[in-house]
Amino acid sequence: MIANDNAKPQKPQAAAGVEAWSGKDKGDENFPVGSLLIVKALRPHIHAYYTFARNADDISDSPSLSAAEKIARLDAMEAVLTGAQEEGSPSAAKLRASLAETGVDAIHARELLIAFRQDATKTRYANWEELMQYCRYSAAPVGRYVLALHGESEATWPSSDALCASLQVLNHMQDCAKDLRDLDRCYIPQDWLGEFGLGTDAIARGETVPDLRVVFDRMLELTEKLNEQAAELPRLVKSRRLRVETAVIARLAKRLTAKLRSGDPLATRVKLTKLDFIAATLAALRYAA
Repeated sequence: MIANDNAKPQKPQAAAGVEAWSGKDKGDENFPVGSLLIVKALRPHIHAYYTFARNADDISDSPSLSAAEKIARLDAMEAVLTGAQEEGSPSAAKLRASLAETGVDAIHARELLIAFRQDATKTRYANWEELMQYCRYSAAPVGRYVLALHGESEATWPSSDALCASLQVLNHMQDCAKDLRDLDRCYIPQDWLGEFGLGTDAIARGETVPDLRVVFDRMLELTEKLNEQAAELPRLVKSRRLRVETAVIARLAKRLTAKLRSGDPLATRVKLTKLDFIAATLAALRYAA
């Protein structure tokens, strides 16, 4: 569950060693990251987690690093995070201090690194189940971290996991052409493509052919089921501010799912608008009581 509070991103120092920096900040994300809905005292901790995740993601997506180099850098980040190594990753050191202060388990950051290591070596997903297993490590830990930071019960995890998986799949669909072009990475289930005699080259054509549209719609149908499960999350969250935040995100996930139903992600980047964010926020205010 990662909105921009207009904080300027800080570029890691040259001596950071293992860290890569893409120039992206929280404002480049689809969904809120430590927004003003979050209690002010907790925002720096969410930002520390986000910066750690952003740097690790940039390493795994780097076009100039080999798979072995990516994994070595991610391993170094984990070593600093756990305290096995003192220096070499400023974002990991900052998150380590944050976790010590808040008492949140480092597992929610370490599990992200499992997914980023996988991104360094795995470029295709055989089926939906394999994609969901990837989302368990690439997306679910984010929601679990935010919930743990707020002292929420683990009973919230299934709905949160569903919401985070939905957001991850939607992002993969938005960026499927770019991921294939820039990283030779495809998260579209290969067995569904194979049913129609399609290969990943179908994603590089600049428009969605009818058979590929069927595959996209199948992904969106299952994403809608994830959204249905995620809709329970705001009712389970005790923190009033976080309850509203999760309701906003769940609403945006539903809106983006609908937009990808009617839009062509190969012809243009299907994305949310400011009006979508305003509508989602207004609808979520009913959870503020």
